This record gives sequence, C-alpha cells and structure tokens, in this order.
Amino acid sequence: MGPVRTELMWQSVVDAVDLAGSGEALDVLDLGGGTGGDAVRLAALGHRVTVVDPSPDALASLHRRGVEAGLDEGVNGVQGDADDLLEHVSSGSFDLVICHGVIEHVDDPAHALSTIATVLRPGGHVSVVVAGRNAAVVARALAGDFVTAQALVERSAGTWDVRTMGFRRFVVAELEELLTSHGFSPVATSGLRVFADLVPSAIVDTEPGARDALYALERLLSRSAEFTSLSAGLHTIARLDLPSATSDPGGNSAAV
Repeated sequence: MGPVRTELMWQSVVDAVDLAGSGEALDVLDLGGGTGGDAVRLAALGHRVTVVDPSPDALASLHRRGVEAGLDEGVNGVQGDADDLLEHVSSGSFDLVICHGVIEHVDDPAHALSTIATVLRPGGHVSVVVAGRNAAVVARALAGDFVTAQALVERSAGTWDVRTMGFRRFVVAELEELLTSHGFSPVATSGLRVFADLVPSAIVDTEPGARDALYALERLLSRSAEFTSLSAGLHTIARLDLPSATSDPGGNSAAV
C-alpha cells in the first residue's frame, strides 16, 4: 500500500466508478487531474479517460505515466480548466466527471458545476471532493490559533472569497445544496481523512501494521455521518437529473 492519503483518495475514485458504471467501461473526465495518478490507474482498468488541467508540466508527466504504464491509448491530456472546459470537450460526452480538489479553488463554483452538467450524459455522475471546514476549525484550535478557528466557524462557502481567504472550505449541507441547485441529486456522501492528516507520519511509517490499520479505520469512519462532518475532505457522488416529462395538450409526452 502507498501513503494512506493517496490510497484514500484513489478509493474515492473507485467508489465513484463503481457507483456510476455497474462494471462497464466509462468515458471519464478528470477535471484538474494533474499528473494523472488516478487517470492512469483508471485507464489501466479499461476506462477511457480525459484529463483537463491548466499545467503543461503536469500534462507532460501524465503522458510519461501513461507510457511507463504501457498504455497505448486510454488517457487523453488537454490543457484547460473549468472556465474554458467547453472549448476542449464536447457536451454530453462523459459518463463520469471526477472533480477532486477543484471546487474549493475556483472563483465561481456554480459556473463550474453548470459546465460539468453540460459535458455529462443524461443520468451521468459527478464525484466531488472538497476541503472540510469543521476539520480546519479543529486543527486550528488544537494548534492554539483560536482566532482563526472562530473565524472559520463564522464563514460560509457561499460568501467565501478565495482571493482573500484562501481555498474555500465546506460543510456537508453546503456541498449537497450546491450540487442540488445545479441539477444533481447526491447519492452518496462520505468523509475522507478523519485522522490521516492529524496522525504524525512517524507513527504511520514506523509502527508495524499502522498504515493498514489507519486505512481500515478511515474506511470504517467514512460511512459514519458523525465523523464525516469532521473529515478533512468531503466526498459526494451525485447523479445528473434526467429531464422530467410532462404531457402537452395533445396528450404527447414532452421533456422540460
């Protein structure tokens, strides 16, 4: 097993694929996928993956990863971001969008999610991971920075300014409301890294069996709503709602 944090983040991708795909090969967009640590592993499992990232260096590393993994095809790297996504990929072309560590950094999360909805096929899924605000409150309080802890409690994701406050942090209700308001139905929400960011690496790396035990504990706690609220990362998988159908005056069914 690799670092616990890395494996937990990879497992969140696997969970999204399992929920979205029912064992079938998927067309996956990894938005902000960087050097392709997840994308290459997905492609090796038979999925067709497009990585959109603003960094040319990251995309070069993605290409090298693919070559080293022996992938002749399956991973496509595109330079771009959430703002210009529709300039690079077609509408309605993906079954799943991986959006991990992106929403908390963009200026306009609403625009990003609207764009993601556009590139998904009807009934497709998005997997969103964002930073948890409650975990930051606990971390700052334990460090003795009570002023910042209080300031975090008093903030909300909806009024957050990433230019002055740093990356945006969410609580579960804010994340789910954001998704719901842009045409998604949350189907699974879990916590990532309840303790993994707090436990000293010296313990995890030197104590026999500590890494596997911490991973198992994290997976157990990820299914607990009580601990999800304290997680450093919040993970929600949501389905794009299908257009509803109504009857027109002539008795025919029409999509709205």
